[in-house]
Amino acid sequence: MIYYLFEYLNVTISPPGFDIFRFITFRAAAAAITALMISLLIGPRIIAFLRTRQIGEAAKLEAPETHLVKAGTPTMGGLIVLASIIIPVALWGELSNTYVWLILLATLLLGLVGFIDDYLKVVKRYPKGLIGEYKIVGQVIVGIIVGAVLYFSPQFAGYNSVTTVPFFKNLVLDFSIFYIPMIILVITATSNAVNLTDGLDGLAIGTISISFIAIAIISYASGRVDFSNYLNIIYLPGSGELAVFSAAVIGAGLGFLWYNAYPAQVFMGDTGSLALGGAMGVLMVMIKKELLLPILGGIFFAETVSVLIQKTYFKYTKRKYGQGKRVFRMAPIHHHFELLGWPEPKIVTRFYIVAIILAILSLATFKVR
Repeated sequence: MIYYLFEYLNVTISPPGFDIFRFITFRAAAAAITALMISLLIGPRIIAFLRTRQIGEAAKLEAPETHLVKAGTPTMGGLIVLASIIIPVALWGELSNTYVWLILLATLLLGLVGFIDDYLKVVKRYPKGLIGEYKIVGQVIVGIIVGAVLYFSPQFAGYNSVTTVPFFKNLVLDFSIFYIPMIILVITATSNAVNLTDGLDGLAIGTISISFIAIAIISYASGRVDFSNYLNIIYLPGSGELAVFSAAVIGAGLGFLWYNAYPAQVFMGDTGSLALGGAMGVLMVMIKKELLLPILGGIFFAETVSVLIQKTYFKYTKRKYGQGKRVFRMAPIHHHFELLGWPEPKIVTRFYIVAIILAILSLATFKVR
């Protein structure tokens, strides 16, 4: 909205200095600051509301016993994150841009799926919340919407079903008719992966914010002819606006981390984790870097793989020996480190370090080819 206001003023009366509002870098910075301020301002009010309504986290049986003290901590704090993302993007983003409204729609829909899950768990007291199959249905619907727009829209003709391959300079992979199923898989996987990571204070929001720094840079470069030609990546007209969204996520994440850092005053819940994880997947699909996800989202990838390994090995040994055995002391893997005796803040900090290294490595893949 602010973008359009200043664009109108710049065209009609051309006041000095108003050209700055045309630059994505300026608007991205403004979106990040706005998101941070909104998060810090509305955070205490939403936390107080959740506490008053006794919308708190139930004791998790699949977590270490030390987590029992966290029972009752307000959850559904993803509402803070979503509000802190949507408002700045609406203010500073170019809303006529297909990329922008598509990522906003996907984020809101996945946030709604997470909200329903949280509501059923903490308000209606359904032990497992939204049935897993229904949750997947919601993620699949989002994947179909995103995939259909990217595949069938004339705007994306010529590169609608292709993606770049990391570490290879002139290699692109064409998914052809399998493009939409691939998008569904990516969105579902990333959404659930961030959800699995959201088990320690500040872990998910911090690592996802670090990942979005790299995504903001890649989005901006992909939307510029000069940068995309220099890096030899697919030029995607209009994709630079996704840097504004990514910056808003970073600002919202920092603001939420203020209240979610150890010891947490509020948890994201599925409202935030499903939305942010899905948004990450959608963005990587739109900027044609989905094959980079195992590196950039390495933390989330490792968390998911640890759960798959644990379940598979337990079922295998139970079937073969009559008693299930475990590879990790507990999965996801952050709980394994807890049971090894690592303090929670140390685990989170070290995961941040790994996330930063992975973000740098992801950016380096554009030159190491």
